[in-house]
Formats: sequence, structure tokens, C-alpha cells
Amino acid sequence: MVDTSIDGIGPGVSGMSVYVPALRVPLEAWCSWTQNQWQKVQTIVGQSFRCPAPDENVYTLAATAVLRLIRQYGIDPSKVGCLALGTETSTDNSAGAVIVRGMVDRALSTLGLPRLSRSCEVPEFKHACLGGVYAMKAVSRYLALDGKDKVGIVVCSDIAEYERGSSGEQTQGAGAVAMLLEPHARLFELDLVHTGSASAYRGPDFRKPHARHFVEGYGGRTQRLHDFPIFSGKYSTYSYVDETLRAFDDMASRLGVSAFEALTSAEAAFFHRPYHHMPVQAAAAIYVRGLLEGQPKSETIAALCKEVGATREALEAESRALPDLFDRVLAGKADQDPFPVATQVVGALRKSAEFKAFVAAKMSLGSRGAGELGNLYTAALPAWMAAGFEEALGRNLDLTNKNVLAIGYGSGDAAEAMPTRVVPGWTDAARRIGFTAALERSIDLTQEQYESLHDTRRAAGLPNLPGDRFRIARVGDRYEAGFQDLGIEYYEYVR
Repeated sequence: MVDTSIDGIGPGVSGMSVYVPALRVPLEAWCSWTQNQWQKVQTIVGQSFRCPAPDENVYTLAATAVLRLIRQYGIDPSKVGCLALGTETSTDNSAGAVIVRGMVDRALSTLGLPRLSRSCEVPEFKHACLGGVYAMKAVSRYLALDGKDKVGIVVCSDIAEYERGSSGEQTQGAGAVAMLLEPHARLFELDLVHTGSASAYRGPDFRKPHARHFVEGYGGRTQRLHDFPIFSGKYSTYSYVDETLRAFDDMASRLGVSAFEALTSAEAAFFHRPYHHMPVQAAAAIYVRGLLEGQPKSETIAALCKEVGATREALEAESRALPDLFDRVLAGKADQDPFPVATQVVGALRKSAEFKAFVAAKMSLGSRGAGELGNLYTAALPAWMAAGFEEALGRNLDLTNKNVLAIGYGSGDAAEAMPTRVVPGWTDAARRIGFTAALERSIDLTQEQYESLHDTRRAAGLPNLPGDRFRIARVGDRYEAGFQDLGIEYYEYVR
């Protein structure tokens, strides 16, 4: 372990590691299988998505990322005081991060390393895709209070699945990102004091009620227990943009600046990324809001309103409104845009040279790399950040003491807008991330393999998968009075 006695730097992230399954579906090939338009899918979604192997689950992905983090950063396992799991696709309703701990402990022993501290806390955080951000905040508070002589690990791990033929199919993905948190950050410091929060109940916005498994017609052609969400695309998009705006407003208020200044003064902005287009949509909405509030005579707003045939007064009225989106669901208006004027103005802004320049300057770092992963739910935001820091290192960009925004979102509905600061010496931590290396050992699936794997969790002709990962060795089947392990997975580390 490196020394953590740096003055003036608070809790934050000191290292990151990434693990994604080797099995990949290139979206260009998927488009040819499904008669979708590749150019459109590439622009809106990305380049590919990952599928878990039959012997992988959310816990094996997480444990692989954690073990890699420990080895890549030379972490002393006995100093880990908190191992937190952020996920929305965990499959055990009792245990959580302790399952990950169990795998990691046994592998550490095999590798001749000490196990994690016996006094290590093992919480799980769940709120859709925001669970990982909540875990980061909680572990940072732990380090600032009773864990000052310890380090923490947050691992975000998820498997995003959608029914074949649904509008969400191309946004699937699987993977995990583990982060080392220390009392004095070595990569970027978290500014919890000025972090903006927002939450509101959205009813049917992207949910996974247990009862759906017992309703005829749910996932009808999928021959296994599946985790397809219940969602409505338009309503979920309205919810994402609205809640992200509210959290961003709260952050700007805490910082004492306008939303426009908070957005444009940052060196880079990373958002929760279910697919490529969604963060751009949210950023454009924040940009418009910022211009409205911070520049009363904005020529940009005047030009955009003229372009779409709207008035500034109508746009301002929508900006001041605080509609309850769930009330609209109850009134039968879930698919009706609650911000019709703003949507038109935001759409016009996205096409403008001004906003395209903003995206290129503030949202391009790591974007290409993140587009190779698909939606990783809780891991989507940290994966994009990991790709961004590695790209910045490769391009010799000096991020020292620069402000970077991390905006998380979880359907249902909540958001966090977190200012962070890149700390001196960040390049050493960034050099060990290994984002590009995590993508190298990929295996492209055929259409038949993908469809079979998706629908049955089995596929013929799969090659031997790369090692240095955890796998499910077997599943317990005993259900006796004296001993029961029915449905419990037993894991092993594959070198």
C-alpha cells in the first residue's frame, strides 16, 4: 500500500479496475440479424454489448473486478474495512457483498495473500443504477469518520437483460467496476458537501416486481428465470432527464453558482449511461436550463426558441414547473411529454454547433470505450469514468486539480450530481486501471449462440473462456432437514 498521509486531500477514489465478460455481441452484426439500422444504432446506442457466460453471474463479475483491483494496486487486504456492493441484479435476497468477499478470500489464500480483514463491513446498496453512487458516498463517509485507518472497496456489478425483440435489446450489457476508496484520494476526491441529490416516486418507471414472473406472457420465449425490467421508454426518458436536472440544480445551489457555470466550468462531465444518447440528452436539458437562469439575454435561447416557434416565456414557465410525473401516470398521461416546449428547444440545441462543441470538449473522454460495453447499470457511470481517465493518460492531458462531474441516476426515481477533483499524482493510479486490457480478450458470438445464450443460458460451440476470473462451479441441490443448500452457488477461481 502507498502512504495515505497527504494533507489537504479528502476521501475519494484511489484506483479502479474493470471486468467484463469475454462474450460480445457487435451491434453491427446484431443489426443485420434483427433488420435494424446500424448507423442509427451506432449513433444512439454504441458499438457492442457483453453477455455473461453460462457460468457467470453478478457475484462472479464483482469478485473478479475486486481481485484485480487488489492485485493491480497492491492493496493490503487486511486494511480493507468496508467492501460495498452496488447492484440491481443480485440474485440472493439475504446475502450480498459477503458472497463477493467469500470468493475473494479463497482466491487470495490460493495466491498466497492474506484474506480481507475479519472486521470488514459487507453492505449491499440497491436503488436501480444509482446503487453504486450511494455505495461510494457511504464508504467515503465511513472513511471520514470511523474508518480513517482503513481503506474501502466499492464494486458495482450488474447484468442488463431485455427481452429479444424489445426496444431495450440493443442496450444490454454485463460487467463490474471495482474502486479503491481511501481517506486521502489518489485519483479523484469526492466533494460530498456540494453533492446534489434528488428523489421522487415514479410508479412504473423501470421496475422489477417479483410478481411479474407469475404473469402469463412475461418473457414468453425465454426458457429460464429472467430479469427483464418493466419499463416504458418515453416515460423513463422523461424521468431520467427531470430527476437529473433536479439533482444538478441542487448541486449548483450548494456550490453557489448557476447550473450553466457548474456544467461548463468542469473539465469533463460523466453521466449514468444506459446508452450513448441518453447522457447527451440530459446534458442538453441542463445546458438550456443554465442559459435560462444565468443569461437573461441569451442569444442562444432566443435563436433556439425562434427555430422551434416557441417563446422564451413559455420555456421559462416550463422550467419553473415541478410536475409530479406519477400523478400524470395516474391520470393516464404517462406517454405525454410534461415539457413539450423544452423538448423542442433541447432537440434544436443538440443539433447546434455550440452544443456539439460542448460535447466534444466535456463529454468525449472515454465515450468510445464506454460504447463497447453496453449498459452496465450501476457500473455504467464508473466504467465511463475509468475509460475517461485512461484515455486522458494516453493523450497526456493534464487533469491535475481539474473539476470533473459525476452524475448518477437510478430509475424509480433518484439522482446524484457529484463534483469531484482530480488530485496531484493521479496518473499513477490511472496507469493501473487497465480498461483497454479488460476489453482485449473478447469472443464474438454468432446469432445462434447469442439467441440460445439469451433464452436458455446455454449455447453450443462456445470456446474455452479466458482465465483470471471467477465462475460458478456447481449449484447446491440438497433440501433435507439436517442440511440445505438448494439453489446456492459454489464458486471457484480460474487462473
